[in-house]
Amino acid sequence: MGAPGFWDAQEKAAATSAEHSRVTKRLESFRTLQGEVEDLDDIAELAKEDDSMAEELGVMLDATEARLERLEEERLFSGKYDGGDALVTVNAGAGGTDAQDWAEMVLRMELRWAESRGYSTELLEASPGEEAGIKSATFKASGDNAYGLYQSERGVHRLVRLSPFDSANRRQTSFAGVEIAPVIADTGEIVIDDDDLQVDTYRASGAGGQHVNKTDSAVRITHKPSGIVVQCQNERSQTANRQTAMGMLRAKLIEREEQRRRDEISAAKGEAQDVNFGSQIRSYVLHPYAMVKDHRTDHEVGDPQRVLDGDLDGFARAFLMKSASA
Repeated sequence: MGAPGFWDAQEKAAATSAEHSRVTKRLESFRTLQGEVEDLDDIAELAKEDDSMAEELGVMLDATEARLERLEEERLFSGKYDGGDALVTVNAGAGGTDAQDWAEMVLRMELRWAESRGYSTELLEASPGEEAGIKSATFKASGDNAYGLYQSERGVHRLVRLSPFDSANRRQTSFAGVEIAPVIADTGEIVIDDDDLQVDTYRASGAGGQHVNKTDSAVRITHKPSGIVVQCQNERSQTANRQTAMGMLRAKLIEREEQRRRDEISAAKGEAQDVNFGSQIRSYVLHPYAMVKDHRTDHEVGDPQRVLDGDLDGFARAFLMKSASA
């Protein structure tokens, strides 16, 4: 970074600077942990002779273990795109209005989790349901290891509850799918032919004043070879929405290639591949009992509301540890 002419190539320099900041932050965390461990050794010696130091030792030990857990978590992000930002898409599945309401609950949960992790978020598009909830929505989560962390949420989320939309208040099972894709710069790694694209414009829905009611600013792009559809409506300019949508398409094409590689590795290992929509990764049961269980790791939480409010760290850590051990 101190080399002459470093800032002449602005884009490359900015990326290097961001990487320097990220690595420096990780190094500082490691050095802080080293210092805490040394302090613990000293206090442990004192606690042998002074019982009043035992309580302080316990508090410091808990704080140090929490810092160690976070560093161990970061160590697990070794994938090509793990350190970068993530595109998170939530789609309503089987279950009609209940599923659309559930999809909105999942969207809120994922946004709240991002907030608790210190990530910034930007809602790129949301398609409202006919009566309640959403059909789909996509947001961008920006921060260290966002893509690596959100991979624990990829898959089908199943809800069991007494339906608020059923006059008889019967139990209903609903599904919502979560897709994750990495956000990367346009490096030419993925080549998209304009002839492969179908671009449609439409009027944006939701807040935005008179502008969204009078202009076709929202953009929907269909990539015909893959069938991938992306849309963006958060900007007032059609040009800006198209640019964002193209970035989303590039991200989803890269994610599709990454998934193909994962499937090839799993097939080589002889692991079963089940891609049916009903094969949920996690169940959220609100009735007849209260429990959230991840079927990949068997991690359970007996307080569903806490989970729905964005407390997903335990599920993520269990998933990452299992993935690393595999």
